[in-house]
Amino acid sequence: MNLKNVLHILGLFLFFLGLTMVPAMVISFYTEGGDLQSLAASFFITSGAGFLLALLFEKSEERISLTRREGFLIATLGWVFAAAFGGLPFLIHGAAPTFTDSFFETMSGFTTTGASVISGLDHLPRGLLFWRAFTQWLGGMGIIVLAIAVLPVLGVGGMQLYKAELPSPVKDKITPRVVDTAKLLWGVYVLISLVQFFLLMFGGMSAFDAACHTFATMATGGFGNYDASISHFQSIYIEGVIIFFMAVAGMNFALHYRLLTGDVKSFLKDSELHFYLIVILVATAIITVDIHLSLFYSLEKALRASLFQVVSIMTTTGFVTDNFDKWPLPSRIILLLLMFIGGCAGSTGGAIKCLRILLIIKHSYLEFYRLIHPHAVVVVKLGRHIVPADIMASIRSFFFLYISTAVAATLCLAFLGLDLISAFSAVATTLGNVGPGLGMVNPLSNFFEVPQAGKWILSFCMLLGRLEIFTVLVLLIPDFWKK
Repeated sequence: MNLKNVLHILGLFLFFLGLTMVPAMVISFYTEGGDLQSLAASFFITSGAGFLLALLFEKSEERISLTRREGFLIATLGWVFAAAFGGLPFLIHGAAPTFTDSFFETMSGFTTTGASVISGLDHLPRGLLFWRAFTQWLGGMGIIVLAIAVLPVLGVGGMQLYKAELPSPVKDKITPRVVDTAKLLWGVYVLISLVQFFLLMFGGMSAFDAACHTFATMATGGFGNYDASISHFQSIYIEGVIIFFMAVAGMNFALHYRLLTGDVKSFLKDSELHFYLIVILVATAIITVDIHLSLFYSLEKALRASLFQVVSIMTTTGFVTDNFDKWPLPSRIILLLLMFIGGCAGSTGGAIKCLRILLIIKHSYLEFYRLIHPHAVVVVKLGRHIVPADIMASIRSFFFLYISTAVAATLCLAFLGLDLISAFSAVATTLGNVGPGLGMVNPLSNFFEVPQAGKWILSFCMLLGRLEIFTVLVLLIPDFWKK
């Protein structure tokens, strides 16, 4: 492993991260919210540190491409550096009182989790609110992929970064060149974001609120500008727009690209998309009946609340219009299960992903089939394509590690004093990059009361969830560091 090259690229990445703070500085300057100094200081510290790091560790000419190990290391450290330096505006301003809180808040932003430790959002300066939302939009499609698309120097060996960062069990490379693929995905991402932005403005949102909520929706992040989240607006139209675009963001962006280029058949025949939509519809129907019988006299209000929360949790966005912690137990269990399922592979959503769940179901069915027909030769198929054995083995390993991590992290939080419901839901919502949970981390509360050690555990869960377990845990294997 060439650590010199790794540090050089991380330096360039930090320099670029500093530049992304400039729009928030411009907004702070014009709104005079008192946060310009903290944003400017963070900009100079982040870009300056990146410039020095890139300068001190000039790129070695011994090898022009990155190895897989270097790709994993850059992807993981890239997110850690983003959280550490990206949290400086909150720390310097005082919105986050400790480094732990600023790191947690920004890790939540870049991993599109939406779990917050900041209260009083209604009075937070607009520059910080914009930066908070912008971190999610950058993290949604992946700041590493963005760097590949924007910085040509990272295009050298970029495939290793692309494989390490893009959230999907089966990488769907649209074009032969990874730089072109990254640009196309980001092009689709920007285009859909612009459509949502104008639709929200049409519904009465200010340009600032529309931009921030578009960032959070398309990234399936869930950071809002108000403590009441989306219920602040009291608008059926705004809720409808956000439901639609949350659902869109939870779909595979490669499918969106194909749809936009006229390949409607691929979009309509996608097995994972069918599974994704069926789960949303079934969960919405069950919860609607459950809360209609016990909480909501109006069926229309029950359906509205159910659909919004199901789509929000399923896509791992985390926006809320009602405190689902007060819903009946069956509804809460369904929402907790949705936190583990998540969106489609290749989406900005988190959690296990529909594709993995679908293939595990298919594989389990075949095991029953083999018991009845022991001599039959059967394979797992996705559509008309046979799923390779190594992909199935990887999915089984991922599922085992995901559940094991959830159990281990829950035990750690329990030792820190959290009750079982709060501990388990906090882990489920951070590991799945969802946002709100149950118990002490319910939608009307936040994660501020979680012990400091617990915040580091949950920050690690966010990172694991965003980089899909293997990318991070592989760094803990001794063989990773051997020559």
